[in-house]
Amino acid sequence: MLELSVVIPCLNAEKTIENQLEAMISQEWSQPWELIIADNSSTDNTLNIIQKYQNIASHIRIVNASSKPGAGYARNAGAKAACSESLAFCDADDVVHPGWVTAMGEALIKYDYVGGRNEHLKLNDSWIVKTYSSPGEDGVFFEHPYLPLVSGSNFGIKRSLHESIGGFDENLMILEDVDYSWRLQEAGIKVHEIETAIIHFRFRNSILSICRRAWAMGCYEARLYQKHLPMGIPQLISWKTLVKTAIMSPWWFLSQVRDKVTLAKYLMDLSWRAGQLQGCIKYKYLPF
Repeated sequence: MLELSVVIPCLNAEKTIENQLEAMISQEWSQPWELIIADNSSTDNTLNIIQKYQNIASHIRIVNASSKPGAGYARNAGAKAACSESLAFCDADDVVHPGWVTAMGEALIKYDYVGGRNEHLKLNDSWIVKTYSSPGEDGVFFEHPYLPLVSGSNFGIKRSLHESIGGFDENLMILEDVDYSWRLQEAGIKVHEIETAIIHFRFRNSILSICRRAWAMGCYEARLYQKHLPMGIPQLISWKTLVKTAIMSPWWFLSQVRDKVTLAKYLMDLSWRAGQLQGCIKYKYLPF
């Protein structure tokens, strides 16, 4: 019987997935485990790369997750196909550190729900790390004003719990991992951080992609907060902040932007606030 099923959702990941697979086949654990790649309709060379590694490692499987777009759907499809009661999730554009599978597998023997830690320096240029004001490493965000945030790129859970909340919300294209972690915690499940379950995390690598991501996250934040209002989430988007951003943006640009990092920070924050405004209008979420 398999003791762990690792699920990786992927879509057109030919530029990054080979590094992840190299790291995966180098993992060592005394217990049997499998690696499931849930493909979400890739049209590039992703599947050919995976198949090459299947010839090297018999525990790699490909699952067709093309019926519906989104990482949430792909993760659900991978979990449904898994043969183990313990599930671990990571992404195709990151790279697991040596010992990650062991750390996740052993943690899920002891706990039902765990989050790992993400390292930021190996896969990202220094200006990108500075743009995100990111420390070299972070993990479960216990400081969130509502409930801790657990990244979908590095966590593990017992399959029974995953199924008990209906898996990921497949209608959320972004922040589905935040919604997932909050629903688990709203149901009384505690998350435990595993410091030895380390993944090398990859940020967006251009100002344009950073801003697109920030805009989309801002938009879906309104939907996320609206969804969790019945559970008592505090008001996390303020109309005063949105108005202040609109009024002060020119002054902030003139006073703060000095180089590539400050420009990226300025545009990322502006995109995020613009996304929040769009989301409030789109999902009829009143930030009062």
